[in-house]
Amino acid sequence: MINDDLYRRHHVVQAIAIIVVVVFIVRLFGLQVIDKSYRDKSENISLVNQTIYPPRGLIYDRNGDLLVFNQPIFEVMLVVRDMTNAKEPFDTLAFCRSMSIDRDYFERRMSEIRDRSKNPGYSQYRPQVFMTQLNSIDIAPLQQELYKLPGISIRQRTLRDYTYPAAAQVLGSIGEVNQRDIENDSYYQSGDYSGRDGIERTYETILRGIKGKEVLMRDIRGCIQGHYKNGELDEQPIAGENLTITIDIQLQLLAEELLQGKVGSAVAIEPSTGEILALASNPTWNPSLLIGRQRSANYRELLNDKTKPLMNRATQAQYSPGSTFKTLQSLVCLQEGGITPQTLYPCSGKGSSPIKCTHHHGSPVNLINAIEQSCNPYYWQAFRDMLEKEGYGKDNEKFRARYQLWVDDMMSFNLGRKFEDSDISEQSKGSVPQVALYDKIYGKTGWRAMTIRSNSIGQGEVLVTPLQLCNAAATIANEGYFITPHLCKSDTFLTHRHETAVEQRYFPIVKQGMARVMTNGTGRHYALPDSITSAGKTGTVQNSRGRDHAIFIGFAPVDNPKIAVAVVVENAGFGATWAAPIASMMMEQYLTGEVTRKDLRQRISSTVLNPNVINRK
Repeated sequence: MINDDLYRRHHVVQAIAIIVVVVFIVRLFGLQVIDKSYRDKSENISLVNQTIYPPRGLIYDRNGDLLVFNQPIFEVMLVVRDMTNAKEPFDTLAFCRSMSIDRDYFERRMSEIRDRSKNPGYSQYRPQVFMTQLNSIDIAPLQQELYKLPGISIRQRTLRDYTYPAAAQVLGSIGEVNQRDIENDSYYQSGDYSGRDGIERTYETILRGIKGKEVLMRDIRGCIQGHYKNGELDEQPIAGENLTITIDIQLQLLAEELLQGKVGSAVAIEPSTGEILALASNPTWNPSLLIGRQRSANYRELLNDKTKPLMNRATQAQYSPGSTFKTLQSLVCLQEGGITPQTLYPCSGKGSSPIKCTHHHGSPVNLINAIEQSCNPYYWQAFRDMLEKEGYGKDNEKFRARYQLWVDDMMSFNLGRKFEDSDISEQSKGSVPQVALYDKIYGKTGWRAMTIRSNSIGQGEVLVTPLQLCNAAATIANEGYFITPHLCKSDTFLTHRHETAVEQRYFPIVKQGMARVMTNGTGRHYALPDSITSAGKTGTVQNSRGRDHAIFIGFAPVDNPKIAVAVVVENAGFGATWAAPIASMMMEQYLTGEVTRKDLRQRISSTVLNPNVINRK
């Protein structure tokens, strides 16, 4: 009996021992084979993985002119363990003196490095970034002191630089990644840089390249002894891809020059391809202001500027389109049978009601005359007859259905929405007021054409961006379609073709009217020289917060358009006075390679319409 108990106990003890051994084996296998973190930590005591950053891709304009390139910069790196475990105490004063910093800055920066909430990748064994974006002059004093500063090293990287002080909102800038960037993309680690806006942001994954690394050996005193396994584990970086954008830098420079002293924007598009030739917004800045150690200070200054230079007015500002909208109104009214090209409406000039005319011309007026002379009463009556063609019907349903046709037709020009398939990340959508909006304001039976008459002449609730306006001009130039406006010069965008809801047969009559604007109408003083035909439409937009905005859209040549332009100058007055000459000179520059009207160029570029605009070029 006793022997039986001892026998059973013996087997229990054996079983327990076997279980303990198995648990240990499984745990060790998990730690050493499956979970590599412990092995990595062990190796990092003797090995240093040092990142080699690839050069960022260069950016060229459409003609091969270099816009953005790289210059060498330096970063000061430190390994906390090497600083604290050295035989002699770390010479903080010598380090601060060589870096031109005070001890308070040193202590604050060391605290930030050790703070894992701010620096999640912190390890006392791994190199940490102490200071970035230093040039060769900044780093020279430290290089002379390195031999007596254990744990301190210098790493070379590259920094963006710019050939021209222009196109800041287009090109964008590079900035240090934040914690969200690191969490969303394993490519990044603390201290890395990425594109923060513009082209740099949109094409970040193409431009940034692929990092390399070198694995270095370190002895028990922390001194680097060379490459591990003679560099067998090293990986060479792969440079970022170069990028050619659609911008014509000479046209961009001219647009920014002409907008000096003004608040506004200018956009130019090649109609047949949708390629953006110029995308100027003012106020602007020299892109070089947002590189180097002064980036943060300069960014704060731009951010606090009440004229909002950081907003790209060309793609984000929203305006009533004013009389430029009459070109689209003509097309939609033709499409929906509200008018024909021969339809005549009376105009009593300033005595017209409910919308008066601001121009002097004969009466009655047909469509071509209405575009040429920008006749408000014509467009009010055409808008009314189009919407009320089928009357009101029960509960106003027929009228509201006609209004929905108008909305759909307008939105087919990409008004009231962003260009979702574009590579322009910073956009506003504008507004084409929906049926639901007016139902909410007035009730389903409480509104009619008279209620929303301001929409007939591009005022009211209609809002557009300058980019949308320019695309509308390009669509008219193409007689019914547009290619999504874009900035990367890639043929793949040619597949992004969009047909409008307006039939092609209605576009030639509108183009004819726009051509008459430049020969007999409000744009006649700024027709292109050398017999180059152009088409356009001026607009003067009422502004409740100051002087009217000046607007112009156009394209040239009329028969085979190569460029479409939209210009907005805020608080400037008449579109024919300010926006039209800017657009005219941009078209001349692109088509001929120069601006021959020197006096006009000097007058426009030197005139200050807004004294609050700061020139940061």
